[in-house]
Amino acid sequence: MKGKAMKSLDSTSPYMAAVRGVHSNRRPIWIMRQAGRYLPEYLAVREKHPFVEVCNTPELACEVTLQPIRRFGFDAAILFSDILVPLAPMGAAFYFGNGSPRLEKPLRDGQEIRALHTVDSREELAFVAQAIRLITSELGETPLIGFAGAPFTLAAYLVEGGGSQNYENLKTMLYKRADLLEHLLRTLTDQVADYLNMQIEAGVKAVQLFDTWAGILTPGDFEQYVLPGYQTIFERIRPSNTPKVLFMK
Repeated sequence: MKGKAMKSLDSTSPYMAAVRGVHSNRRPIWIMRQAGRYLPEYLAVREKHPFVEVCNTPELACEVTLQPIRRFGFDAAILFSDILVPLAPMGAAFYFGNGSPRLEKPLRDGQEIRALHTVDSREELAFVAQAIRLITSELGETPLIGFAGAPFTLAAYLVEGGGSQNYENLKTMLYKRADLLEHLLRTLTDQVADYLNMQIEAGVKAVQLFDTWAGILTPGDFEQYVLPGYQTIFERIRPSNTPKVLFMK
């Protein structure tokens, strides 16, 4: 029965057809920030609730995920959340200052990095699964896309403490303490794989991995430090035929 449902959705959804390499009557396009930081209904929610509260409250995350679907009828919805959400239960809380995410304490030495620990996403991030179940109950035949930040981009935020122009601390770690960076990337790889599988179990139909900052690396460093994480995460996805999308700048 489950297989039949998946087949039916694939045959009717242009997005699912596209990510499975099946010909469709039109080609979906990707609109970044689909939740519409410009939509008046979204701004109305944000007037009452801080960004992190919206991410962590299933009913609010459901509402803002559905807003652009109600207004425009897009081919797919993407879960409203943030790539840093899994970091807090791992021991790296963040906040939003002046509209951008900041870590309360950047991780710069071995003790701090080794203190970061993986968690069971089904327990520590249950609010994300609850949001997914609420959203999918409202979407009908419209598929929901889940997502996570890729290990390198998460590592960049953890080491720099937020966004950066030159990634001085991250690159210093890469060239002076590569062992620490590799340890951090392995921990994040384990967590991201678990987090995406939890989202699939909760009801998303495809997953997307965002690696915003991997483009700062040389091809050789990318192949050594980043590519293995992609491969490990995608190999662990279950069911294995779940569509997987990689976004990298």
